[in-house]
Amino acid sequence: MGEKIMFGDIYRNKKVLVTGNTGFKGSWLCTWLISLGADVYGFSNEIPTTPAMFSETGLANKMTHFYADVRDLNAVKKIISEVEPHFVFHLAAQPIVSLSYTEPVETISTNVMGTTNVLEALRTYSKPCTAVIITSDKCYDNVEWIYGYKETDAVGGKDIYSGSKGAAELIFKSYYHSFFKKEGGLVQVASARAGNVIGGGDWALDRIIPDCMRSWSEGRVVEIRSPKATRPWQHVLEPLSGYLLLGEKLYKDHTLNGESFNFGPKPEYNHTVQEILEDMSVRWHFEDSKQAYKITGDIKFYEAGLLKLNCDKALFHFQWKPTLDYHTLIEYTSDWYYEYYKNKGEMFAYTLSQIKGYEDLASLGNIAWTK
Repeated sequence: MGEKIMFGDIYRNKKVLVTGNTGFKGSWLCTWLISLGADVYGFSNEIPTTPAMFSETGLANKMTHFYADVRDLNAVKKIISEVEPHFVFHLAAQPIVSLSYTEPVETISTNVMGTTNVLEALRTYSKPCTAVIITSDKCYDNVEWIYGYKETDAVGGKDIYSGSKGAAELIFKSYYHSFFKKEGGLVQVASARAGNVIGGGDWALDRIIPDCMRSWSEGRVVEIRSPKATRPWQHVLEPLSGYLLLGEKLYKDHTLNGESFNFGPKPEYNHTVQEILEDMSVRWHFEDSKQAYKITGDIKFYEAGLLKLNCDKALFHFQWKPTLDYHTLIEYTSDWYYEYYKNKGEMFAYTLSQIKGYEDLASLGNIAWTK
C-alpha cells in the first residue's frame, strides 16, 4: 500500500507560517506540517518554557524561525511579506489563565493587539492566502450551563484571559466584515476555538499535566487543588486536525470565509482531575496512586468549573470529529513524557511516531481528513 494522503495533500510544498510556533501547540503543529511536506516558517518572541518542546525536538533546525513580537505590527508585516505564505495559522498568545491575573495588560496586548496585527498585515497583503485565527474555548461568556457552546453564542468572560479571547474574536469578526468579506478577495480567514488540550511536550506553569510530569520526573508527589474539577480533555492532535482540515476546506471553498468553528472532544470525555492522574500514574508504573498525588485546598485564582463545546458545525461542514478514545489520550500523553524523562528518547522522531499512529487510527476510523 502507498502512503496515505492526509488533508488532500494540500500542504505539500506550500509555505505555511505559524505564529507562536515555539509554544506547545505551535511545536506540535509545525512537526505535523513538516511531516505533511510543508515548507514551514514560524515566528515568536521567545521560547516560553524550559524545557520546551520546540527545543527538545530540534525544530529550529527543521524550519525557518524568526524572533519577533506579534505586538509589533511592522515586524509582522515584514515577515509576512518576506515569507509570502500560502497559509497562516495564528497561535501566538499569552495562554496561561493564572498569568492573566498578574500580567493583565500583557495578556490583553498579546491576545487582542497581536491578533489585530496579524489581521492588519493580511489586510494589506497582495497575494492569495488562507488564514486560520486560533483563539480558545474560553472566548465564550461562560455561564456554566450544561450545554455545549455553539459558535453563535455570546463571547466575553469574567476574567482577563477569557475577555482577551472574546475580544480577539470580536476583532476577527469586525476585520472580516470590514475588509475580507468582499468577493474575489485574495485572503480568506476563519477562526477556530478549542481548549483543555493535553499531550507530551507541554511544560507551561499552573497546568495540571505539566505540574504532574515535572513532579513525577523528580520523584515528588504532585499536589492537586481541585480533584473533582472536570474538564473536556483532548489530545493536542485533535484540535490541530481540525485547524488543518479547516485550512484545507477554506482554501478550496471560499464560502467558509469569515466563519468560526469549535473543535472539542466527545462529551463523554469529561473526566475529573483525580481520574486522569490515577490513569496516568499507571502508565508511569506507580504501584499505588497515593505515591503519585496528594490533594491540597490551595486554590490560587478563579477558573470556570464547567465549559463544553458543541462541535456540530465542524461535523456538518466538513465532517470533522475527534479520533482518540480516552485511554489512548492517556497513553499518548503519559508515554511521551516517559520517553523524554525515563528513556531519554529522540523526541522529534518519537513525536512523528505518535503523529503517524494518530493518522493510522484516524484512517481506521474513516475520519474525513484521511480520505
